[in-house]
Amino acid sequence: MDDTFPFADELGPLKIVHIWRPAVGLKAVVAIDNIACGPAVGGVRMALDVSTEEAFRLARAMTLKNAAAGLPHGGGKSVIFAVPKMPIRDKERLIRAFADAISDLVDYIPGPDMGTDETAMGWIRDETGRAVGLPRELGGIPLDVLGATGFGLVSAIEVAAQQLGVSLSGARVAIQGFGSVGKHAARFLAEKGVILVGVSDSQGTLADDNGLDVAALIALKDQGQSLHAHPEGHKRDGDAIIDVPCDIWIPAARPDVIHAGNVGRLHTRIVAQGANIPCTPESETALAARGVLVLPDFIANAGGVICAAIEYQRGSEAAAFAAIDEKIRANTMAMLEGVRDGVLPRQAATAFARQRIERAMATRRWDH
Repeated sequence: MDDTFPFADELGPLKIVHIWRPAVGLKAVVAIDNIACGPAVGGVRMALDVSTEEAFRLARAMTLKNAAAGLPHGGGKSVIFAVPKMPIRDKERLIRAFADAISDLVDYIPGPDMGTDETAMGWIRDETGRAVGLPRELGGIPLDVLGATGFGLVSAIEVAAQQLGVSLSGARVAIQGFGSVGKHAARFLAEKGVILVGVSDSQGTLADDNGLDVAALIALKDQGQSLHAHPEGHKRDGDAIIDVPCDIWIPAARPDVIHAGNVGRLHTRIVAQGANIPCTPESETALAARGVLVLPDFIANAGGVICAAIEYQRGSEAAAFAAIDEKIRANTMAMLEGVRDGVLPRQAATAFARQRIERAMATRRWDH
């Protein structure tokens, strides 16, 4: 197990749990960061290269995200060390073993994340009685199918574009990662006249200054094919997506993809963080110095967890999407109002999220 345990502070983490069940090949970490505002909600991520540090950092992002959105939940995250693409029976066995292992972590409500989906959440709920992002058949609002996170991301982008005087009609976007966040963000942006000029997946980058066919690319991905199977556009390696000039650049893949070593290659006006912790602190500072507006993850990509919270309260899809739009627009505007005198967007957003957490901590015995 990775014993890294950095960044602990007065907010948390409340609990880090390492899980090891060799009989089924299960190795996992659960990070419950803070439950002052309510039980922690956070996704179950599956990948071979996850770590304890990643789980903790993602859990903290969820704490801030839930607090900023005014949700009655704290932040948590879990990571499973495994390849997501495995036979369905093997995956079900692994997910159910994980669910059994977390059955007594009643302050943690799992949701879908990279490598898991609503079916996996159904297995978890069957074992534990708690999960969000469930299939419709179980009363869920399938946020990845509907594109809740991508929808909210576009709400944040609209507010930011208005602030900068950028018209979305004719604006150019490049998206790193074309999964459940990236493809839906592309779809919603295309409806507003935004032109997709670059996109990447695990197989490489596809770019075209004249614009790419969003619907055709989504169809390819839904068929399990790589973006490079598209007959049009220029095919490059995966890292080349950073070099595509655009008005809006969306990281919708893994953590820390933009760092001190490559931030100078970005040529954009807005970075809208569709992924969690996709930029290092140093890179966000460098972008601000160049006049690039960075929309932090826990503000811009909160659509998924807002949808999950509405589902947990037995709300409707319409109520979920209305809440996503309202909350993310209000939070983006509040954050931008705090960006002055050298204050970065993340600092402004963190300040008002922490205020809510600290007020909750003052009234509850959350650490017992």
